[in-house]
Amino acid sequence: MTAKPSTANWLSILLLGLIWGGTFAVVRVALDGYGPVTVACARTTLGAVAMLALMWAMGRRVPPLSGRLMGYLVAIGALSTALPFLLLAWGQQYVPSAFAGISMAALPLFVLPLAALFSDELLNWRSAAGVGVGFVGALILIGPGVLVPGAGLSAWGQIACLAAAFSYAVASILTRRCPPLDGVVLTALSLAVGAVILVPVMLLTEGVPGWTGAVPGAALLFLGLLPTALAALIRVTVIRSAGSVFMTLVNYQVPVWSMAIGALALDEALPWRFFVALALILAGLGLSQGRNLRALFARAAPAG
Repeated sequence: MTAKPSTANWLSILLLGLIWGGTFAVVRVALDGYGPVTVACARTTLGAVAMLALMWAMGRRVPPLSGRLMGYLVAIGALSTALPFLLLAWGQQYVPSAFAGISMAALPLFVLPLAALFSDELLNWRSAAGVGVGFVGALILIGPGVLVPGAGLSAWGQIACLAAAFSYAVASILTRRCPPLDGVVLTALSLAVGAVILVPVMLLTEGVPGWTGAVPGAALLFLGLLPTALAALIRVTVIRSAGSVFMTLVNYQVPVWSMAIGALALDEALPWRFFVALALILAGLGLSQGRNLRALFARAAPAG
């Protein structure tokens, strides 16, 4: 049975929406000085170092690692850090940061059917209808041009961003099903797994990174410490305490923030289909999660 969301859970969702909504613009800035693998690797590695240091400072210990727990850690680390960070960084070379942010709104569309199949959160007819409406929005988001021969790297960049959302969704279900483990330890070890995967990939493809300037360098530091280390800890805590469906509420905010920041800070153009797609995706989420949302807001009183 999913636990009642606490006041801290609700505040965490609001904070994550703002942090992750601004992350895509920061990735775009970092890509001005570094390759996509380096951006993904630096983000993951800095986050891992920060979280391992926090784990040590708090005196949290790694429990005996059974084969089953190790399997979960490797899968969660790969699917919640290494793969989506790499897909997003690569994709954002060819699509606006706002597109990447809107793509994350599709994450619950993947989580809902996956949770019904592999977790304790049921999928009813309303949820199924909402997923269908949302996927229509996702199709409008990528546009018909993605299917045209010779569409170029822009089409692949769009697909990469949506694939990152699917990777996050799978990781969310695995995090919920993972054997009991302290949230700080789980976050630190997951990021460490991501770093172990990405460091050799970076060295083989882009080499040892150098300092390319204050702005992209500061962007890398920001990515590693705020939306990666801090946000990963908040995310794991929310999923473990309130459920993966509750966690998807953050995706109502992320695309709005990403569009606003992309337009204001990076002067990105926002095609009409972005707004139509976002409206349909959010409508699909509202339809699929209407009962959950009403119940969550009805139970929003502090739980302690």
